[in-house]
Amino acid sequence: MSQATLEDKFAGVGNLRDALRNSPTGFYQFLVPPEHSNWRDEQRAIVETAVLFEQSFHMNDLYISGADKIRLLSDLSINNYENFKPMTAAQFVACNEQGYIIGDAIVFHLQDGSLNLVCKPAAANWVTFKAQTGNYDVELYNDRRVLEGNQQRRCYRLQIQGPNSYKILEKLNKAPLPETRFFGMCEFSIDGYQVTALRHGMSGVAGMEFWGPFEEREAVRTALLKGGAEFGLKAAGGRVYSATGPESGWVGSVMPAIYEGEDMQAYRQWLPADGFEGSLSIGGSLMGEKIEDYYMDPWDLGYHRLIHWQHDFIGREALLAKRELPHRKKIWLRWRSEDVEKIYGSFYQPAGQGYKYLEAPAAHYATIPYDEVRLNGLLIGVAVYAAYTVGAASWFSIGIIDEDKVEFGKEVEITWGEPEGVTGKLTVEPHKQTTIRAVMSKTAQG
Repeated sequence: MSQATLEDKFAGVGNLRDALRNSPTGFYQFLVPPEHSNWRDEQRAIVETAVLFEQSFHMNDLYISGADKIRLLSDLSINNYENFKPMTAAQFVACNEQGYIIGDAIVFHLQDGSLNLVCKPAAANWVTFKAQTGNYDVELYNDRRVLEGNQQRRCYRLQIQGPNSYKILEKLNKAPLPETRFFGMCEFSIDGYQVTALRHGMSGVAGMEFWGPFEEREAVRTALLKGGAEFGLKAAGGRVYSATGPESGWVGSVMPAIYEGEDMQAYRQWLPADGFEGSLSIGGSLMGEKIEDYYMDPWDLGYHRLIHWQHDFIGREALLAKRELPHRKKIWLRWRSEDVEKIYGSFYQPAGQGYKYLEAPAAHYATIPYDEVRLNGLLIGVAVYAAYTVGAASWFSIGIIDEDKVEFGKEVEITWGEPEGVTGKLTVEPHKQTTIRAVMSKTAQG
């Protein structure tokens, strides 16, 4: 008996939206302790001292080598690889033929010439499928996230963020770090263990993401925590990590644009029924009429600036056709504290009479969250990934708003909670919907 595919799973489903809204899956799992001390102190350390994030378990690492490795990525993504040299990194954004995003990733050009695509499963699966079914001279190794593989990864991946990050790394390196531009890569050591690092930051602070052989993970992590103690380094758990991405403006999971159309049928027949794409959940107040209403294009996420129009790639013609059309813009929506207090106050009501639970610091209860955003009663966009951070000193969401309606400082209303009051998601308790007033902002801080 052949394995059931994604196409099999949804072939007889009348409304795919409802099927995914009732998926029992909750938020994307990081598979790390939620807290090491408490999330408030861990968040404060991001802006005052430094934190250490564990990223070894929740992403796929797709390693790509062979003569056509760059051509494969160029054919599949909007990005420019003309000067993509070893020891540099780039964003990877893959679209379908209609110009909607299938998945995104960071791709690292390693010193040995191979590529490492670090991503949620959607991007890794799409690249693997196209590599296997297209005319590409490449070799792939998919080191799957722990949920789909095992505990033994090829590499560990850690990240240090905060104003004292470089002081800690230079202490353990016993020398200044190499001069490295943003999104550039370098090598140094941590207590004698060689690491490769990417320079980048989250939540507006400096930082480094670095990796090495998985068997060295515990020794490197221990050395960092011991050596960083005098600089206030704290280990940060999954709760803080969940809120840090939205503060930085990163939309963690995008609905893979693969669920309809004959051009995607072969891919759906290739994907397993019980994989990421077949198990994810939709949450929030938005009730799109069709699954395409949940797709996003590069403008929605601010990725349009990465489109390299001078090369051919899947989705180019569709994106070119709407290049000059109205788009949506990614902003932040800072919530009114009075409405947050209203939600928390409702928890003292009888069961089912309160509003949707607001779990701090990240109220993420579905894989793909979409809450309606209205201005004077008119639907103007969606809000995703509600969070609270010490740095923002406020609850906020990332807003994806019709660009002609964006007016910073103006107030909009977010509809919070599921229209049905309860769905098949195990993370959703019986509740009532409510509205949250929020101010359109250029950053999470206002």
